[in-house]
Amino acid sequence: MSDRIKALIALGIFTFMSTLDGSIVNIALPTMSKELHVSTSQITWVVTIYLIVISAIVLIFGRLGDLIGKSRIARIGWGIFILGSALAGLNFGWGLGFLLFARVIQAIGASMFMATGFGIISEIFPPESRARALSISAMFVSVGSIAGPALGGLILQVASWNYIFWINVPIGILAWIFGNHALPKEKTSGKWSDIDFKGGTLMTSVIVLLFLALNFGQALGWTNPLIIIGALLGFILFGIFILTEKKVAQPLLDLGIFKSKLFSMSIIMALFNFTVAMFSSILLPFYLQDFRNYGPGLAGMIMMAYPVAMLIASPLAGSAADKMDKEIVTFVGISGIVLSQLGYLLINPHSAPWLVVVILLIQGMSMGIFQSPNNALIMETVDRKYLGIAGSVNSLARNMAFVLGTSLATLILFTAMSNQLGYKVTTYLHNQPDVFLHGFHVAFYFSTFLVLVTWVLGLFRLLGRKK
Repeated sequence: MSDRIKALIALGIFTFMSTLDGSIVNIALPTMSKELHVSTSQITWVVTIYLIVISAIVLIFGRLGDLIGKSRIARIGWGIFILGSALAGLNFGWGLGFLLFARVIQAIGASMFMATGFGIISEIFPPESRARALSISAMFVSVGSIAGPALGGLILQVASWNYIFWINVPIGILAWIFGNHALPKEKTSGKWSDIDFKGGTLMTSVIVLLFLALNFGQALGWTNPLIIIGALLGFILFGIFILTEKKVAQPLLDLGIFKSKLFSMSIIMALFNFTVAMFSSILLPFYLQDFRNYGPGLAGMIMMAYPVAMLIASPLAGSAADKMDKEIVTFVGISGIVLSQLGYLLINPHSAPWLVVVILLIQGMSMGIFQSPNNALIMETVDRKYLGIAGSVNSLARNMAFVLGTSLATLILFTAMSNQLGYKVTTYLHNQPDVFLHGFHVAFYFSTFLVLVTWVLGLFRLLGRKK
């Protein structure tokens, strides 16, 4: 087995574990809440803090990878992630505070190899096979994020919640041993002190403020002064960040990469499509378990259609993209995602399980077809010296989409339910299931609109290139 393949597999395994850890915890939250003696709102920080920390610092490590070596950053990240996983599984009466500390450690490690993975793959694989390699990485990302609840439920059936984190330790160590020597040796072009700390601090503050406002908006109300002030301050700091990056000699984020319409449009399309993907991941469990009264096991099996379809489609799409026009392949994928969102609008109180499975299969295959060549297009538009920061921007867009998708899906669902009833609703109403189905359809009307925007962007990108 060549070093390229070894490095790709090792990067894929760690990417899978990091994205899995962003979603696998969800199903264990009720159990963890009881055992740690904390409220539901408190325990959700186990998920929130992980996503916020990754998003807040991923650009910093992307830039560091360009300066001191992407392989070096990835190796350090692997070790930190394994350490954080081991700590997160400990439960010696130290409570929620220690678990959140461990999750921060995990997130720091995850952000380091998330920021550098795309760049390393783009360096070690030539253009004629790059899309296929990136498709394998994308497959690990998507399957990890979608398969979390199903795998978490399986672990909880046979073991305690601690093993949701501890399972990363032996797998991570084996992946580290397997792939450590396969990572490329790079010539460094800078040092730690060359990093734009001012820009990094500003960007971290922007992400934290906006994500906290989004996270607390539903609980405190969107007109709450704290939410408004936090959001405004976040946007103000983002403006200052843009002005700062234009002036410094070695910026954290070289804004010149956004001058490429292909790069900017590909990032926006990835952001929108991952946001749309979270709608089905969040809303379908409510429909299957609460509305249709299916057991967790059957619901989990139905939901697995998405990652299985993506598992099959991603490498095939990557191989096709290496031989065909990547922009045509991505457009085919986006068109399939549009069809899947229209399919969710057809779901009714009597829809057969096979219909839901078919819709999930269409969406999973379409996301696999879109994602692989889109990632390749993103990485092809930047100079080699900016591969690290380009990869970290791509990872940031993906993580932002996970947070945006989760928040928007629940916000639209409960807002539509509240509007129909005339009072505030924040949970599933077992005595009024029709109200839920109304909110369910309203949410998917929005997701359909969002993916149609992506479809139009893809069409413009395709026609503009042809012109």
